[in-house]
Parts: sequence; structure tokens; C-alpha cells
Amino acid sequence: MNERIAAPWIPTWIPATGHALRHAGIHFDAVRIRGDRAERVASELMSATDFEAGPIVQEATGERNMYFLLPPQTASGFRWPAGVRALTRGDRSLAYVGVPALTGVTWPLGWRSVPSEKVPFVDGELLGEVVGRVAGGAC
Repeated sequence: MNERIAAPWIPTWIPATGHALRHAGIHFDAVRIRGDRAERVASELMSATDFEAGPIVQEATGERNMYFLLPPQTASGFRWPAGVRALTRGDRSLAYVGVPALTGVTWPLGWRSVPSEKVPFVDGELLGEVVGRVAGGAC
């Protein structure tokens, strides 16, 4: 069965197999958070949304970054604390984010939370609130 046909809501930026680099700011913006802080933010975000937080990509190696995917051109509208980085298009910079397929072998990337038709992106306002609580200050 071809999943692209069976589930037409799957965004075109998600590869059918493996993983692929996607240019931040085009299909989505990303907010990168590292390690234990990322896990705490993701857990709180999942709890606050009944486990429908929108797309969160996690790395299984290295610094174990998580990428919270927001609608394009929105991440720079927030003030993020030290150690939290908005990846978007602009300011003469380019950023790429690895995006895994929804199924199959995607190591070292995986989904902490998948996008859905109802929740195609992480809510930036809610993410800002959660990051502020975890970081000990407002975003």
C-alpha cells in the first residue's frame, strides 16, 4: 500500500523513506533544544496537548538535540533563552534540519511527536511558555 496515497495529509517535506535535510524557513521553522532540557520541554508539551504536540524530531546521537517544528517564518518572533536556537530563513544565514520518514529505518533521527492533519506544526506560543518554565524565565 502506498502511504502517500492512503494518507494525503502527509506534508511533502517528510521523505517517504530514510531521512532528508530540509531548509528551515521554507516548509517550517525549527527551534533546537539540546539534551535533558529538550526532553523536559517535549514531555511537558506532550502532556499539555494530550500527546498531539505537532512535529518534534529527535536525534539519537551526539548532543541529542530536538527540533520543534513551527510554521515557516514564525520562530524568530519569539525571544528564546540561552541554549535555545531558532532556525529559520533570513539574516544572511541558512539552516537545515534532518527530517525522518514516518516509518522504516530513520536512525539516528526519529519522531518524538509526529505531525498530523489536525496539528501540522508545534504551537509557538505554547512552546515559548513551556521553554520559559523549564528554563526558569519567560520567553
